[in-house]
Amino acid sequence: MEEMIMELQNGHVEGKDKEVPKKRKSTFWAYVLWLFGGLIGAHHVYLERDAHAFVYLSTFGGYFGLGWLRDIYRIPSYVRDANDDPIFVNDFKHKVRTNRKPPFSTVRFATANAVAYLWAEIFRNAIPEDELFGINFRHLLTLTPLVIALGVWTVGNIGRERGSIWITLCSAYLFYPTLSYIGDDSIWIFLMVVAASLSFDTFSKQWRLKPRKKRSIGRRILCLGLAVAIYVSLLGSYLYFNAVITDSEGEEIKLSEAVRHFLTSPIWLDLKASLHATWNQAVHQGFWATWAQLVDLTDPRGEINAYNVLGLSQTATQTEITSRWRVLSRDNHPDKIKGTEEERRQAQEKFMEIQQAYEILSKAKNRRQRRNRKSD
Repeated sequence: MEEMIMELQNGHVEGKDKEVPKKRKSTFWAYVLWLFGGLIGAHHVYLERDAHAFVYLSTFGGYFGLGWLRDIYRIPSYVRDANDDPIFVNDFKHKVRTNRKPPFSTVRFATANAVAYLWAEIFRNAIPEDELFGINFRHLLTLTPLVIALGVWTVGNIGRERGSIWITLCSAYLFYPTLSYIGDDSIWIFLMVVAASLSFDTFSKQWRLKPRKKRSIGRRILCLGLAVAIYVSLLGSYLYFNAVITDSEGEEIKLSEAVRHFLTSPIWLDLKASLHATWNQAVHQGFWATWAQLVDLTDPRGEINAYNVLGLSQTATQTEITSRWRVLSRDNHPDKIKGTEEERRQAQEKFMEIQQAYEILSKAKNRRQRRNRKSD
């Protein structure tokens, strides 16, 4: 234990001697980045916790936002850690004196399991099921234990704790042959993840007594960017090769084929033509004139729908509107319906819709008249 304390003290002294004094991190900016980019780990990048940031990015905000919410009260501690705050360092030294190795943490253990399991599932789903260019890539599934070990090791090396990947990797591969006995892939992966996490926690985990080596911003961006590129590639491979959707008849269709067919569907071609026409109009008539027309097309006052309800064109006169309203009100009056309760309810709704349409068009007429008087 005394050797550990000496190593801890020497590590901090050496770090202070060798490193150029770094700019202190701000709790305020950490919270700002947490709020606007926390789901992708922006505040952890700012605090130079790159592995933590990648875990957040790859698990959609710390496993679907749970870690992001937890950081509401954890950020001050992260900032003190990044600044080597004396109170934080003394507290850390006390933990090292009290415990020869980091005590068991339910949150860290559960996080290691969750991250490793998710990474393994993404990796396995990313391997093409069919041969590609005559190559069967399913043999890459033997790397699943490596992915699990990387997930456990990454979480285990966040903050002031660290550990070797080798025991964890061996544990995962020792458990690999049990697939033939278990049969279910999901259960097999889960048990392999738990075995890897337990081995890391029991045999590999130890205190990080020396500060991390200071890395340049360029190297940090390169490493983090490479990790993100690999992760995005795996997601893209899954979506392109293996992801499926289910149609109305219950049949599965590959997502890539569905997207390709969508790009030739009438709804997309019509939308594409509309967007192209809108762009040409904006080029020739100007952005604001085109924007005003788009706003009108959204029918913010409900006038277009009102004409449709009354069965009239938008060029109809007020006399035609009034006449049509009287006819429809008479024909659809609820008192004339002698059917079931459901039919009377539908007639009541139709009658109210007709009255609302007439009211909208009457207000529009009054607005136009007031506008014309002001212009005169």
